[in-house]
Amino acid sequence: MSLGTARTIEPEIREKRRSNSWLQRKFSSVLEEAGITINGPNSWDPQIHNTRALRRIVFGGTLGAGESYVDGDWDCTRLDELVARLQASGIDERWGDFSSLSLRGLFSWLVNLQSRALAPRNVKAHYDIGNELYTAMLGPTMTYSCGYWRNARSLEEAQNGKHELICRKLGLRRGMRVLDIGCGWGAFAKYAAERYDVQVVGITLSPAQAMYAKARCEDLPVEIRLQDYRDVRDTFDRIVSIGMFEHVGPRNYREYFNSVHLNLAPDGLFLLHTIGSLRSVRNLDRWMGRYIFPNAVLPSGSQIERAVEGLFVMEDWHNCGADYDKTLMAWHANFTSAWPTVADAYGERFRRMWNYYLLTCAGTFRARRSQLWQIVFSKHGVPGGYLGRST
Repeated sequence: MSLGTARTIEPEIREKRRSNSWLQRKFSSVLEEAGITINGPNSWDPQIHNTRALRRIVFGGTLGAGESYVDGDWDCTRLDELVARLQASGIDERWGDFSSLSLRGLFSWLVNLQSRALAPRNVKAHYDIGNELYTAMLGPTMTYSCGYWRNARSLEEAQNGKHELICRKLGLRRGMRVLDIGCGWGAFAKYAAERYDVQVVGITLSPAQAMYAKARCEDLPVEIRLQDYRDVRDTFDRIVSIGMFEHVGPRNYREYFNSVHLNLAPDGLFLLHTIGSLRSVRNLDRWMGRYIFPNAVLPSGSQIERAVEGLFVMEDWHNCGADYDKTLMAWHANFTSAWPTVADAYGERFRRMWNYYLLTCAGTFRARRSQLWQIVFSKHGVPGGYLGRST
């Protein structure tokens, strides 16, 4: 390198350092409001390994934060607590997110990202990445939705408690026919068939889930189908959907509830178990939507209410969102414990990505910025009032 070239580069280096210094001061002053210190001593303080992390976070929003974490630009011992503090303080909203200017928001208005053609791809990207991974993370029930922790001392008890709560809310009785929309690995279908002697039809778009569910329910009155909810034409005494509605998308909410209405007996009950958003949106957080749940959207209360207008009577609305924090932390503990057995199949970048996914979600529920709703609907109203809730 010539002396002239070195003299030309030096001002650029100094300017970059000044820019990074300004970004750190600005970022630090904002974080202080939540008791967070960059490179600080607390377990929730982010540790910056590469100064480019600040620029990526400031200008890339949540997408930049997640990508820079996965790239190893920064770490945090208690990532869940960092996110909980940020969201509880409201700093994340005031700081803004340049990612909100993404063309994806406009694209979601123009294209149905959860159409019949795209829905199987969305499901495959997350749920078909290996039953071994999910077995290790989810535990013996293989239940990938929020547990119910009242009186539960373990993840397994919390998941069985959730299934029991749903069965009671639906008032299941021997001989009933039940449709499970988005049946996952067959956990609820198995529980309901064994404990309440009902016939269950479970539908999923995931071949990996369907194969697993069929095997575990082989000797039970359970039928597992690879089928889109839009294609079901039958009559059921009860319908349940647990942790699937997040994949339906606002453009399809009305069609989804029309399908439930079409397949539900006149005196039947429908229970919707879904994560809920405090605001009406059309896209998931950019990092989560790109790397974890493609084209998923969290519904708001008003979006659900508009979509069921004229179709159902809302009998009960139960929020147990705080329980998702415990569930996610239990999954993370299982994932961390089992990682040595699956590390060769997934690699270090996947470990950091999954770590970020589970812990940031736990922090969001801890700050009560995301909810978990169980909503019970009837077609015409339960005569004398709904008495099925048992909490």
